Amino acid sequence: MIEGFFYSVIAALGDVLGGILVTFRRNVSRAALGVLVGFGAGFMLAVALLAMLPAAMEARGGAVAVLIGYLLVHLTQHVLTPHFHYGEETHAEAMVSKGIGIWALIGLLPHSFFDGVAIASAFLGGHSLGVLVFTGVLLHKIPTGVSLASVMRASGNSRQRTMLAVILIALATVVGGAVTPGMTLLAEYGLAIAAGVTIYVAASNLIPESQHEHDWKVQAGVFLGVAAYWLASLLVGHAH
Repeated sequence: MIEGFFYSVIAALGDVLGGILVTFRRNVSRAALGVLVGFGAGFMLAVALLAMLPAAMEARGGAVAVLIGYLLVHLTQHVLTPHFHYGEETHAEAMVSKGIGIWALIGLLPHSFFDGVAIASAFLGGHSLGVLVFTGVLLHKIPTGVSLASVMRASGNSRQRTMLAVILIALATVVGGAVTPGMTLLAEYGLAIAAGVTIYVAASNLIPESQHEHDWKVQAGVFLGVAAYWLASLLVGHAH
């Protein structure tokens, strides 16, 4: 239980790092961020389909929980939130009001919470599964922090409010990791819901975002991410 919480804290620091890169530096390398997004998408897709999904199916009603997780992210990030995408913000419509940044924060809070749930519930299923899920979550945390911070700044929010927003999503991950072992519902179905969340983030957010970049290195990053999952699964003894 402590192990899952510990790794949730480490993953949450990725959000903060991403936020710092945008808030206190003028430029974030779009090329490097694009490669990281592609790599993270490949790894997350592989860990969701090959590790999280099989484990989730062991619970009765696991498939329904996966679907709920998928729809939850779609609802919060693309139905209730007026404007959000992964990567540094460049769209003029984000400049309309400070509220756009707040909506992006609101949309990311449930997702960030289930990042922590994913890590904690995976460690409940075993150390190797926990390490793989933690790695997948960590890989998209820096882009998440970059995305939120850039939307906050582009919509006119101060540095202080921007970093507060980033810290809030980081704390949501920590809370998810902390409460999961003690909540029967999350302990049983948290990994299944998180699998749906992860599939959505990888297949519906990160891969489409990487497709906007006409750079072979970004596209290769997706396949390298899948290969990295396979290698990592061999190293931790969770290969299929």
